Parts: sequence; C-alpha cells; structure tokens
Amino acid sequence: MALNITQRVDLLKNLGRPTIRDYIPLLFRDFTEFHGDRYFSDDPALLGGIGLFNDIPVTIISQVRAKDIEGLQKINFSMPHPEGYRKALRLAKQAEKFQRPVICFIDTPGAFCGVGAEERGQGEAIARNLHEFMMLKVPVVSIVLGEGGSGGALAIGVCDELAMLENALYSVISPKGFASILWKDGSREREAAEMIKITSGDLKSFGICDYIVAEPDGGAAKDVNVTAANIAAWLRDSLGRLTKENYEGLPDKRYQKFRKMGMFTE
Repeated sequence: MALNITQRVDLLKNLGRPTIRDYIPLLFRDFTEFHGDRYFSDDPALLGGIGLFNDIPVTIISQVRAKDIEGLQKINFSMPHPEGYRKALRLAKQAEKFQRPVICFIDTPGAFCGVGAEERGQGEAIARNLHEFMMLKVPVVSIVLGEGGSGGALAIGVCDELAMLENALYSVISPKGFASILWKDGSREREAAEMIKITSGDLKSFGICDYIVAEPDGGAAKDVNVTAANIAAWLRDSLGRLTKENYEGLPDKRYQKFRKMGMFTE
C-alpha cells in the first residue's frame, strides 16, 4: 500500500528503520572498513570500505544512521563533517586506481553546519566531491536508503545510476529546512514535504531517480532481508550493465545525464 508523504516522513524518523550496518552483511562479503581522510580525522557519520558483491570487488561509501540516542550522538545525528566527505573522495579515487565500482548509500538529513565544519571547509569538501565524482572513470551507483537531504546527500549522489527505496526522500533541502526558510517555522516540515515533490515516485517521473526499490508493506523494517534482496537485485542489474561500458567514456555520459535533469519553461 502506497504511503502518503506524512507517513513516509514518520517512517524515516523511526529509529527501527534498517541502516547501512544492517545491509552490509546481507549484501557484501569480506567487508573491510577504512578510516580517516588523511587530513584531519575520521568521521563516524560516513562509513567507507571495500568488499565483495557477487565476488566482484567494490568500494562501499555510506552515511550512517543509528537506532538509539547514544548511537545518534556518536555519529552526529547522521550529519557528516568535511572529513567524512574527504574520506569518501579518498576511497573513490582509490577505487578508480584499482578499477573497482563504487556503491554509495545515501541516508542523511544534511551535512553538519557547525562552526568547526565551516572552518574546515564543509562547502569546499562537498563541491570537490561533486566535481571529482563526476569525473571518476569507474562505474558509480547510488541508492537513497532513507532521508537524502541537501548537499550532504548530493555529495555522494553524483552517479551513473540512482535508485531509491520506495519510501525514501531525496531533495536539495530537507523539508524542515524548506519550512524554516519559507515560513520561518520548521514545524511545518510535513506541509513542505508535500510541496517540494521529493518522493521516489516524484523523482522517477522527473528523470532524477532511475529505479525504485520495493519495500515490504509497512516499510523496510518489516523485513530487512526482503529489502536487502531487492537492493541486491538492482545492484546486480545496474553493475552488470555499467561494468560492460568503456570506463573512459563514463564521465561524459554521467555529465550528459545530469545536464538533462530539471524542468523549466521559457
């Protein structure tokens, strides 16, 4: 049964919704996590490493969610610092060196906007990721697991193919941020979510989302194994196509894909 936007927002705020930590053992074998950006520190809000998907070596990059308040505090409520995005870029460039496909999992309300993050170049880190991911000469696929908010999500959303879980949301600004700017009232986030068309169905119709991954009735938490199997099926299909491509031509195709996005009138 299709959920309305209010139900989806509530579903994504539910601490029981599966996170990347639930999906990794169901999707990948021999996963090894890497740490640090080689500039400042490690950021626990962004996970990265290598593993095997169907016996193919891949690089995995993901924002991290948690299921209790203590866990949320450790990962800064899923809002990465600039060192998280620099870690992601380091791993993506390593993947390019060794010709490994990159799989990104988006699940964040947005990048952290605190003073320390700004002092260490949050905007530059996100902008550099947008530029460098566009030019990677290996396949890049991204999937929105839950909330994909603002530049914090877009920083690992430049890809050859984008999928979204059925109840996920993806936007250049979070509904709460939109409401805060437009009405100076963040409590109107559900009303804002209705206006800005950020569901998987909306984005599929706009040509931004390439594929919608089905969730069990009641959401991904109802059966994480089924959800993971559906993600795996999309990954097999997507990587099966992209790994047959000439990697040298991927940046231009990726660029053209993004140039076609958007709706406008003159």
